[in-house]
Amino acid sequence: MSLAGHVAFVTGASQGIGRACALRLAKEGATVAVAARNQEKLHELVSEITAAGGQAVAFPLDVVDEEQVKTMIKAAIAQFGKIDILVNNAGITRDQLVMRMKRADWDTVLQTNLTSAYLCVQQVIPSMLKQRWGRIINVTSVFGQMGQAGQANYAASKAGLIGLTMAIAREVGSRNITCNAVAPGFIETPMTDVLSDEFKQNAVKQIPLGRVGTTVDIAGAVAFLASEDASYITGHVLSVNGGMLMG
Repeated sequence: MSLAGHVAFVTGASQGIGRACALRLAKEGATVAVAARNQEKLHELVSEITAAGGQAVAFPLDVVDEEQVKTMIKAAIAQFGKIDILVNNAGITRDQLVMRMKRADWDTVLQTNLTSAYLCVQQVIPSMLKQRWGRIINVTSVFGQMGQAGQANYAASKAGLIGLTMAIAREVGSRNITCNAVAPGFIETPMTDVLSDEFKQNAVKQIPLGRVGTTVDIAGAVAFLASEDASYITGHVLSVNGGMLMG
């Protein structure tokens, strides 16, 4: 599943799923541009990748800022000559029952989780079209497929990513560019660390495999979709949820 010779751009790479994806893509041979707001964590990640013999460069980025997205992706293309793998992973939560949800929390989640993916795709597609090869991978969520009380904004943004994935797959498929989504279930990340033990125990009861997933589980799926092994897969949502949602 070698990705040698390819350049990947990963958003939300400073921690959690994004960090694991960057590490796995680098392990498979890709040069990785890691993007996030936390510069210190990005530089730690770059150091870890380079120490293991890989190649990575940090690109400080707030994905909500359109000008920053344009600037950083142009900088990455200027440095590496191309971007042919894009992992849209940046995401946040601002949980509240919909009747009490502030408009600002709705807007912030939609902008971070959904609009940022559109912005990044728009900037990398010319590079992919030029070489007639590309992999776009959007990290959605099981809650974008089944909903979740108290997460109307998050679920809507993740469901939107699924629709975006399918639309892009149809637009660019003829140019040998695939666009797929990975839908994690309950995964151990900094985002889920804040949840109560009771909530986590109840969640595990809903998972047939009987365990919470890891970021490594998601990174493996992302690496697969980025590889030649997945060259005939596009517009697909790959569920990595331990059986939490089937069908």
